[in-house]
Amino acid sequence: MKNIILGILAVSALASAVSLSAQTPASAPAAVSAPAPVSAPTADEIVSKHVAAIGGKDAISQVKSVYMEGSLTMMGSENPSTVTIVNGVGFKNETDFNGTKIVQCYTDKGGWFINPMAGAATATPLPDDAYNAGKAQINIGGALYDYAAKGGKVELLGKEGNAYKIKLTTKDSVESVFLIDSTSYLLTTEMSKAKMQGQDVDVTINFSDYRKTDLGYMIAYAMNESFGGQFELTIAWKKVELNKTIDPAVFAMPK
Repeated sequence: MKNIILGILAVSALASAVSLSAQTPASAPAAVSAPAPVSAPTADEIVSKHVAAIGGKDAISQVKSVYMEGSLTMMGSENPSTVTIVNGVGFKNETDFNGTKIVQCYTDKGGWFINPMAGAATATPLPDDAYNAGKAQINIGGALYDYAAKGGKVELLGKEGNAYKIKLTTKDSVESVFLIDSTSYLLTTEMSKAKMQGQDVDVTINFSDYRKTDLGYMIAYAMNESFGGQFELTIAWKKVELNKTIDPAVFAMPK
């Protein structure tokens, strides 16, 4: 109702202005119109430009799977890490940390993890909140791609430096904030919350070293992750393969 009232007032004001102009004597000097203010882009317009910057819908739709190999550096130790994604089916990250294999897996139906350092030496189902927070990773193109079709909504929170600040709320009420460069429209930072030892922790991921693949899809080859200032890790991808044949069975939780 408030928007309708404001709209009526705006039309009424415009009609009055036209009426006053028509009543101005011919001998009076014409008024100089002020330049129209440049309206800020909407959240949806910014997201659309971001999608175009990473290749556009045509390029993204051609990517059915992604396989990446690289290194994860934490506490001065460099560890081999892989990521396997089949679009809409599953996401799996495996890291060999000083001889201990840590696995995290999400599918369209649930998730599981193995982390002996956290007391999970065998495959353990992910709690619902952890699954909901990470399941967007099974979709190629990122959380903002096709967000409305997935039941999400976006909001422009303003600007931070040279970046637009976009808030995404998923259909599961998971909230994340993205910084999108206002020149390149590439994602520079993602901010969210995660559980660590039962406590909410602010997680900040910075993305850099974007490279265009043969299909035109852009991928960030470098990431820096900060967990509430308690510790940080960096990831550098050294090998990326698109549309590699991947058996969906790799996402099945071991018995």
